[in-house]
Amino acid sequence: MAYPMYEVDWSVLPPEQNRRFNPAFNIATIKQVVNEAIERVAPVSVRMPTPTRLRDLIRQIRAARTAAEERSVVNKECAYIRSTFREEDSVWRCRNIAKLLYIHMLGYPAHFGQLECLKLIASPRFTDKRVGYLGAMLLLDERQDVHLLITNCLKNDLNSNTQFVVGLALCTLGAIASPEMARDLASEVERLIKSPNAYIKKKAALCAFRIIRRVPDLMEMFLPATRSLLTEKNHGVLITGVTLITEMCENSPDTLNHFKKESGQREIVPNLVRILKNLILAGYSPEHDVSGISDPFLQVKILRLLRILGKNDAEASEAMNDILAQVATNTETSKNVGNTILYETVLSIMDIKSESSLRVLAINILGRFLLNNDKNIRYVALNTLLRTVHVDTSAVQRHRTTILECLKDPDVSIRRRAMELSFALMNSQNIRGMMKELLVFLERAEAECRAHCSSAMVLAAERYAPSSKWHLDTLFRLLLKAGNYLRDDTVSSTIQIISAAPAERQAYAAMRLWTSLERSAVSGDATEKQPLVQVAAWTIGEYGDLLVSEASSAISMVDEDGFDEFTRPSEEYVIDIYQKLLWSTQLSITTKEYLLLSLAKLSTRFTTRPSQDKIRVIIDTFGSHIHIELQQRGVELSQLYRQYAHLRPALLERMPAMEAPAGERDDSDAEGDAPADSPQHRADRPQPDALLDLIIGSEPLSNGDAEHDLPAATAPPPDNNNTTTTNDILDLLSGLDLSSPSVPAPAPLTSSAPATNLLLDGLFSSPAPTQPVSQPETTVTALERNGLRVEFVVCSGGDTATLTMRALSTARSALTDFLFQAAVPRTFRLDMMSPSGTVLTPQGEITQVLKVTNPSRTPLRLRIRVSYNIEGSPVLEQAEVNNFPPDLFN
Repeated sequence: MAYPMYEVDWSVLPPEQNRRFNPAFNIATIKQVVNEAIERVAPVSVRMPTPTRLRDLIRQIRAARTAAEERSVVNKECAYIRSTFREEDSVWRCRNIAKLLYIHMLGYPAHFGQLECLKLIASPRFTDKRVGYLGAMLLLDERQDVHLLITNCLKNDLNSNTQFVVGLALCTLGAIASPEMARDLASEVERLIKSPNAYIKKKAALCAFRIIRRVPDLMEMFLPATRSLLTEKNHGVLITGVTLITEMCENSPDTLNHFKKESGQREIVPNLVRILKNLILAGYSPEHDVSGISDPFLQVKILRLLRILGKNDAEASEAMNDILAQVATNTETSKNVGNTILYETVLSIMDIKSESSLRVLAINILGRFLLNNDKNIRYVALNTLLRTVHVDTSAVQRHRTTILECLKDPDVSIRRRAMELSFALMNSQNIRGMMKELLVFLERAEAECRAHCSSAMVLAAERYAPSSKWHLDTLFRLLLKAGNYLRDDTVSSTIQIISAAPAERQAYAAMRLWTSLERSAVSGDATEKQPLVQVAAWTIGEYGDLLVSEASSAISMVDEDGFDEFTRPSEEYVIDIYQKLLWSTQLSITTKEYLLLSLAKLSTRFTTRPSQDKIRVIIDTFGSHIHIELQQRGVELSQLYRQYAHLRPALLERMPAMEAPAGERDDSDAEGDAPADSPQHRADRPQPDALLDLIIGSEPLSNGDAEHDLPAATAPPPDNNNTTTTNDILDLLSGLDLSSPSVPAPAPLTSSAPATNLLLDGLFSSPAPTQPVSQPETTVTALERNGLRVEFVVCSGGDTATLTMRALSTARSALTDFLFQAAVPRTFRLDMMSPSGTVLTPQGEITQVLKVTNPSRTPLRLRIRVSYNIEGSPVLEQAEVNNFPPDLFN
């Protein structure tokens, strides 16, 4: 194009015609112009194809119909990107890195672009730096050697005059900083926190937050710079400052005390209260308004920091009581944003030393949450009530009706939380109504929930039963509705309660259980209710004469459900029901053992000749049973009709009343009990480790229930899998004197299930022992570390002393998988009952009864080991206790 001659000044030409002389041009731009010109005039054979744009690549990948087609597109593009990276000065580097990052997000390898990211970071252009830093955050980590090369680039950009370049460097440093890089650049970040630029100050505070998480030792460096953050008016700086201080206080008790007590930080709580009050009373601000609430994110952060500062601090708690009440009463609850602030307010109220009226207000807020249609809000309310119920139980009791309604919620997670909260609220005043609701819940609960629910109901009924009759009725309903999901020890405890009841109550139990057994046998669902069949078989075997006698018609069968249907059965009909159950192929061997022994006992309870003959025929058939245990029982019981007929009435007479095992009625919370085994694992009872006998002689060491231990003859042989257990016990016993001669151990306790030697029950039985005289109790502290306190309540009594272990927690979180172990020297015998639970809640308690027998009456030395998990981290504590009273065994 020709220009007039008077236009001699080329600088006034239009830009598109004056590229050559534009002073704003740099070498990279000139190269790009040259490359574009070469592409226009070069032949097709030498022309490099123009790289695909990112949006076109995304379209191609999304258009792929199969995974193989997608891999083909990605591999082709990666090959092209590699070829362009080989060029020393590629003008398309920024576009190729952007495409490579998208490919990396899809899960394909993109490590070959790491060095190219460094080249983009070193570029003076902001667009290149932005993509380069993004690639560094995604493609680099501290395991890569390239990671070390970026430190100098970051330091240069942290000193840039452009705030956006400084912001990019701060974001990248916070994302990929290694400990070495954090130590090198922490001083630069600390300097930027004091910058007058609010944008840079906000980014620097967030970067400091990440550095402190990575290297806690650098916390003191940033401590002075945090003083000015809470005096800013910019909300972005305020929220990052509160976040940084919260992180410091949570990770360092010394820093928390510094913010509470140091003269420079004395006003932190009033300052936070002032900021929060301004947010509540502030008018409409479009910049910070979210659904009609002014900056809810900042409000939540401040509430969380107040909760940390006010915990266990009465003075700080008093300063924030008023503002917490204002937030709780003035926040709009129609939007989810308001519910978020109320939730944080409730947590703050329950954690600090707040007034009782304020705690009631907080629990009432959670009660309103339970009425919300949003399932998430209801779940959060139940979860929070479960955490705070120990703080103010009476206030939570007011919402008991609403909590019980949540048991009918279609969402399974809400039902489970409502169930756990119901057990936490249960006491002797509301046990009747709550148990009715929980029985209805149990009937339609999921399989995995029934075990825990039924176990907790058994413990609650045992602890809060208003009468023995109500206790029995509740156990019968549980046996009927929980089926095989009941714990194994429920059978033995129910049998013990029946045997200790008056004669009229025993007849009532036989009638109730007979009715349930008959219905199960007729309907064919006895397989799913085997604990019921076992209890019914034992009860009918013992009190079958009361069941068929005419006096049974005069016994009232009315219970709380109005049950009043009982028809006195004939002896032949009872035997027919037994025969149908014994012939069933789906009942377990243990259940058939109960039935067979019960049938043998009925031979001494029933009086008619046909009944006797029918029972004898059924027992004789078991003499050739395929299962050796049932075969042995059949043969031995058949001999009582032949060679030892004169011993049969004495051997099968009614058993004396059983005594409740020590420690059975504990004070544990229902929700702290471990769930029962699933039905399919019911037969897989934990067996005693034979290696323990090799280590400590005849005194078995156990941390389970002693009444379930098997005799030494039935213990399985040791295998390679027991190595860990052996080492643990050796560690536990190290230091104790095990060289003394062992004392012969008394006969081991047997299970409550029928065994072969039950044929001799009652023949050589001694009179029932008299009630022991209560002895004075002494408390001995065994362990006190990290918020966990373990102590023994000692009760002396001759050769045997009873130690009740009490574990108490003051930690913030629950201690899960709690396991207590103990070991004694050889001259002692140690029996440990079942613990009351495996989850130790804050301010909660777990108890376990230990019985120590000491024939030599030497001073007791005990070594204990406690293991648990807190917030996912395993903890192991060990101690030796030798400060027991010297007259413990006198």
